Amino acid sequence: MSGLCRLTQLGNVLSVGVSQLKVRMPIKRIVNAQPAETKKAETGQVVRNDETKAPVPAFGSTEAKDHDLSGSLFNPAEGYLQGSEWSTSFAGMATQPFDPRISEILMSPLTESEIEIKPDGLLYLPEIKYRRILNRAFGPGGWGLVPRGAHSVAGRTLSREYALICLGRFISQARGEQDYFDEGALATATEGCKSNALVRCCKDLGVASELWDPSFINQFKAKYCVEEWVTHAVKGNKKRMWRLKTRQWEYPWAKK
Repeated sequence: MSGLCRLTQLGNVLSVGVSQLKVRMPIKRIVNAQPAETKKAETGQVVRNDETKAPVPAFGSTEAKDHDLSGSLFNPAEGYLQGSEWSTSFAGMATQPFDPRISEILMSPLTESEIEIKPDGLLYLPEIKYRRILNRAFGPGGWGLVPRGAHSVAGRTLSREYALICLGRFISQARGEQDYFDEGALATATEGCKSNALVRCCKDLGVASELWDPSFINQFKAKYCVEEWVTHAVKGNKKRMWRLKTRQWEYPWAKK
């Protein structure tokens, strides 16, 4: 017991000595310290604190006009909106007209050679030409179609809602549709659905507006089109169909 007591006393003495030898280090407080990088939680984008980003001017503001130094048909500094959720947003809608040069491209009259006619007599402009007009007006990458919901199927018709966004502004919204008859053709049907929505959205920009004008339709069909009875080469049934006067009937239809 005496040996155990001596060890205990020795341990107490050592602990007291060590505590007396401790040196208190001064604590430096860092005031207004900021990390080199800050991560935005909502976007996941890393922005360095030593970088200053100029704000994007709002539509119609004096700052937006001052930023237009490019002289091009579109000014990215005016149009790009940040933080907009385009699946639901209507940001930039009807805030100001487009540049007159853009409007001229969008609303320029169609030439007769651009217009096509379907067998049932419906005049139309091929979908690819709508894209070319938008590319000339806004530049490739200056416009886009945004889905506003999932695909819907009713019978053999596939449809989906799309919004047309140009230079960061909501322009129009329309539902595109496309018929399909084979499950393996769904991929093609989705593209047709998107193209149909694009054509409908472009009406609000005045693109190919003649094709919805009854007076123009009647005059064009009377001057450039013809309706004839044709016979199906396989089934033998007859049907009245339209074609351009510059075109001939293609198999399986023929005039007899």
